[in-house]
Amino acid sequence: MDNSRTQEFINGRARLEAHHRGCVATIGSFDGVHRGHQALVQRVSKVAGSLNLPSLVMIFEPQPNEYFSKERIPARLMRLREKVAALFDAGIDRVLCIRFNEGFRSLTARDFVEQVLVNGIGVKHLIIGDDFRFGCDRAGDFALLEAAGKEFGFAVENTRTQEEDGERISSTRIRHLLEEDKLQQVAALLGRAYTICGRVIYGKQLGRTIGIPTANIGLGRYRSPVQGVYAVKLHVGGRAYPAVANVGVKPTVEGNGRPVLEVHAIDQKLDIYGQFVQVHFFKKLRKEKHFSSLQELKVQIAQDIEEAKCCFNLKH
Repeated sequence: MDNSRTQEFINGRARLEAHHRGCVATIGSFDGVHRGHQALVQRVSKVAGSLNLPSLVMIFEPQPNEYFSKERIPARLMRLREKVAALFDAGIDRVLCIRFNEGFRSLTARDFVEQVLVNGIGVKHLIIGDDFRFGCDRAGDFALLEAAGKEFGFAVENTRTQEEDGERISSTRIRHLLEEDKLQQVAALLGRAYTICGRVIYGKQLGRTIGIPTANIGLGRYRSPVQGVYAVKLHVGGRAYPAVANVGVKPTVEGNGRPVLEVHAIDQKLDIYGQFVQVHFFKKLRKEKHFSSLQELKVQIAQDIEEAKCCFNLKH
């Protein structure tokens, strides 16, 4: 990422100002910012550079699939903060986050073009995935955008789907692979290890009482796509520590049903309360389960730590 460039997060259409008009843009949920997304973003940045215009990615909160799946909201691969950071790291200048609500959902394809693309961001060149659809009438597709581009003076470009092993790279595919604990395949599609980021918060500090201190990371309101005990690396303050992580509801000690992420850095005593950390997932060790006593839990965690050491070649 070029740190000399100004990067801006625009939170909502109401925050758009006159100087935001004129850009090269793309649109989507970008959950996970996987290799398919990265190829699209790279193309946006390249065209923006050639036209001497800012690059912009338009995303939505909640994500459209979350808005329409009220009964069973799909697990998120990354939260908003992580997504915006990943897009900036990929070289994007501006991220516009639009509130996906009933008012926005009710826009026709034509309304979306006029109100958002033309009057909102003044798009000069729009790059979309080959499966992009929009508008409450579902009339928004590449052909409609091409016609609108000729009318309003912007170019439209369609990108080819990125594939891995003959199958499309998608956020849905990655979710399914995470459910199947295929973390190496997930890393191949993401271009990096699957990661959860967050701030370390105060828990009950029970781990310290059994000699296994843990860092608690809040998961917020979103369902995690992973659950169980994993060999991970904890990234904090520019360093990476081999660790064991538990993602779940801690049935042995709490059982309140709220998901948490707990991380124990192997052979380390870290004071990282309040710090923003990254947890990179490498191998599933076991499912989460209930233990009849804290002593049983302690014995199992010790076994988990030994297995994680083997994963990271730490055993001597």
